[in-house]
Amino acid sequence: MTDYDVEALRAEFPALALEQHGRPAAYFDGPGGTQVSQRVIDAVTRYYLTSNANDGGAFLTSERSDAVVAEARGAVADLLGAASPDEIKFGYNMTTLTFHISRSIGATLAPRDEIVVTTLDHEANVSPWRRLADDRGLVVRTVDIHPDDATLDLDSLDAVLGPRTKLVAVGLASNSVGTINPVREIAARARAVGALTYVDAVHYVPHGPVDVRALGADFLVTSAYKWFGPHLGALYGRADVLDALPAYKVRPAHDRFQTGTQNFEGIAGTLAAVDYLRSVGRRYGEVAADAGEGGRRAEILAAMRAIQDYELTLAARLIRGLTAIRGVRVHGMAEPSRLAERTPTVAVTIDGVSPREAAQALGRQGIFAWDGDFYARALIERLGLYETGGVLRLGIVHYNTAAEVDRLLEALEGIAADRGARVAAG
Repeated sequence: MTDYDVEALRAEFPALALEQHGRPAAYFDGPGGTQVSQRVIDAVTRYYLTSNANDGGAFLTSERSDAVVAEARGAVADLLGAASPDEIKFGYNMTTLTFHISRSIGATLAPRDEIVVTTLDHEANVSPWRRLADDRGLVVRTVDIHPDDATLDLDSLDAVLGPRTKLVAVGLASNSVGTINPVREIAARARAVGALTYVDAVHYVPHGPVDVRALGADFLVTSAYKWFGPHLGALYGRADVLDALPAYKVRPAHDRFQTGTQNFEGIAGTLAAVDYLRSVGRRYGEVAADAGEGGRRAEILAAMRAIQDYELTLAARLIRGLTAIRGVRVHGMAEPSRLAERTPTVAVTIDGVSPREAAQALGRQGIFAWDGDFYARALIERLGLYETGGVLRLGIVHYNTAAEVDRLLEALEGIAADRGARVAAG
């Protein structure tokens, strides 16, 4: 293992060479989608050149395409800690997969059965369950948050769990304020009342190791474009739970939960994204000496631990700098002692500056950041920020640098100071 070399990693991402007005672009938009490594671009191109065919054929390109899909399912199973590649299903994105699987889950439920959602979550893990409830006469109960630090109120969870609870839908981490939820504990409480747990891990996966079995998740969904891959969704479903569900599919379909022709080129790119993470683990992580040829999971875990450690140092630098800027407020956990309880995604507001104005001002300087509610509308409403445009979201991933963080802080200080000067001038 060698010391973490961010510049060497950045060299693998062609998009990071983009310049605006003669300065390198600074990507703090990762929570909305990350950039991809050259090996992902090459894998998609190679698929089109050598393997472009539908599945199930008795000829070379179809056989190659099938082999790519099989290998990618195994790779994502190792990324998530699944017991078998058969527990991995690909789809258009996390939202589409959730709407699809909710139909199968709903077919097993009776009127007045209950589903639990949370105020902290992305709408992709809320709206499908509310629509299902409307269709089948179910009851949706909502877990509240502690507004001061944007964490889930677990007493609120206990208050809504009961004998009719059939499913608890929760995020592994908030895509807007970065809160990491105690999913293992939540899943245990759900299991105690006989309920399944459906986990949205889209935001968390690029920032730390995932083990679906340790979490006790019955389902877990993610999107490869959040962890340096193409626009593709992936769902983990525990084998016995999937086997017990009815499937909505055409009769000859090869897989019960993968409907229609798959995005094979995206699947090839997803395999390459996992291979990229493996390379990070081999170079900068601590991989068990006996990992051997079957050590893909060990390499992934090593990568995610190295990434997590690096990102925490940048998050500490960012939050420390933000809290020192007059007029800037961090929403969510800002205490240095609680960095391990959050991802390096930070939501802020600036006195007298709307989030869109702040994002535009940053964008003019070649610094990319999102503003708004990011489909976490219930949270932004609960924080009282929806009517004023939500928040400015600053997202760090493993290819960001300390110099970029300092550049971002300097730009935000200038934005806040400009507003203060205009107010003082009357």
